[in-house]
Amino acid sequence: MAWRTEVEFPAARPLLAHGQGRSYGDCCLNDGGTLLRTSGLDRFISLDADGTLRCEAGVTLGEILRLVVPRGFFLPVLPGTKHVSVGGAIANDIHGKNHHRAGTFGAHVRRLELLRSDGSRRELAPGDELFAATVGGLGLTGLITWAEIALRRVPGPAIRSESIPFRGVDEFLALCEESDQRCEYTVAWVDVLSGAQRGVFFCGDHADGAPRRPHARAAVPVDVPAVNGLTVRAFNALFYAAEKISAGTRLRHYDPFFFPLDSVARWNRLYGRRGLLQFQCVVPTADALRALLRDAPASPLTVLKRFGAPGSPGLLSFPRPGFTLALDLPNRGEETFAHYARLEAIAMEAGGALYAAKDARMSRDTFERSHPRLAEFRRHLDPAFSSSLWRRVAQ
Repeated sequence: MAWRTEVEFPAARPLLAHGQGRSYGDCCLNDGGTLLRTSGLDRFISLDADGTLRCEAGVTLGEILRLVVPRGFFLPVLPGTKHVSVGGAIANDIHGKNHHRAGTFGAHVRRLELLRSDGSRRELAPGDELFAATVGGLGLTGLITWAEIALRRVPGPAIRSESIPFRGVDEFLALCEESDQRCEYTVAWVDVLSGAQRGVFFCGDHADGAPRRPHARAAVPVDVPAVNGLTVRAFNALFYAAEKISAGTRLRHYDPFFFPLDSVARWNRLYGRRGLLQFQCVVPTADALRALLRDAPASPLTVLKRFGAPGSPGLLSFPRPGFTLALDLPNRGEETFAHYARLEAIAMEAGGALYAAKDARMSRDTFERSHPRLAEFRRHLDPAFSSSLWRRVAQ
């Protein structure tokens, strides 16, 4: 490919690419170092008739969807927000509601260019060792400048979605068995404060139709520490009741189906100036999942999904067969850290792993146990690149 982007690296301090900064922890931070902001790498290069998209690494997933959905294409894997850059999606090897069918984002990257700190440009593809290190490599192998992604065909912007209330892990497991077979997208919300571990199971598929476009976004104007045990209990009760009343199938625009939080700008302000920590793990068994739910603190956004069999292409990729649980925890200092440590211990004792893209607290031992190919990955590090996460758990 003849396309070239000129980038000059500053000297001396450790480097790290920084896209949209949507990671919850410190994998996108570089305290004392230099952040290479990739928002200027925002050009589309080509879109072929077969759905092969080439774009620079700073292009966001939302920008891609605006371009390709009217042309009958869709991204093969999406996280819970569209405000993620292509470079960040690759560096964290993101997953979505269709992991049981499509695997991770990196499984659909056909090639990419990696700019190393020695000035060399490496065009990489699946099968290259450096490609496997870069996908899910947390930005530590160099700067991704562009990527080529295989899109999927869709009939339009509509999703035919279904919401199904459930009570307890056993009902969740039964819904997984049935829905993973027939639906492209599956995910669940759980009320961890309810004794019965009630929740709502969501599933969906692309469909024909002309759904209503999403409304204009609201915004939280100031920092308001509104998330606590009382408000979470009230929110969970209202949400469950509303979903139970409206349970069934409906036609929706893809935006609110995939990105419900994007409808509220600066939603994180609801956690106050101290913010939140997100805990996300994967555990291999339902018994381990039950143990996590029993010990989970108040969280208004407790998300549960079963990962499928598709393997991840990256040496440090997070998804693996089992159940992934994510909780948003208001940051109350040592109290929250203690909750996090208990959940971390449960996950690791069960043979699970923590997600580095969402982490701010895991121990060095947990990082090593979560990434059994870490020694292999280290051989491909760019010596000039680092991050606050890497220095905390691996150096």
